[in-house]
Amino acid sequence: MTTSFRCLISIILVTLIIKGSYGCSLNNITIGTTRSGREINDMPEWNVVVTNNCNCVQSHLTLSCVGFKTLEPVDPSILKVGDGDCLLINGNPLPGFGTVKFSYVWYPPFIFWPKRSTIGSCN
Repeated sequence: MTTSFRCLISIILVTLIIKGSYGCSLNNITIGTTRSGREINDMPEWNVVVTNNCNCVQSHLTLSCVGFKTLEPVDPSILKVGDGDCLLINGNPLPGFGTVKFSYVWYPPFIFWPKRSTIGSCN
């Protein structure tokens, strides 16, 4: 009985360790903003790179963007600006270790935060 119990506990622990090492969350999404060096109407252009630092697909990736403004429009197929939320790539999957890039013109730079996503298949 004790051997069976130990074996069961070992299987549960190994399963949790394996699942934990492949699990993804919003913590795996990084957003970097850098100045491009261009200026439009005396305002700087900013390049944004959103990266999925996980081996799992993340779709329906929504960023918090309350108060986001830009002088130059961002392609809505890349960033669809809503009421305080911005949908990235029309909700399509961002593959594991994939990136999405866009630029905008405003000052000061805007801080985007990942708000929600749906975790899909993992490699």
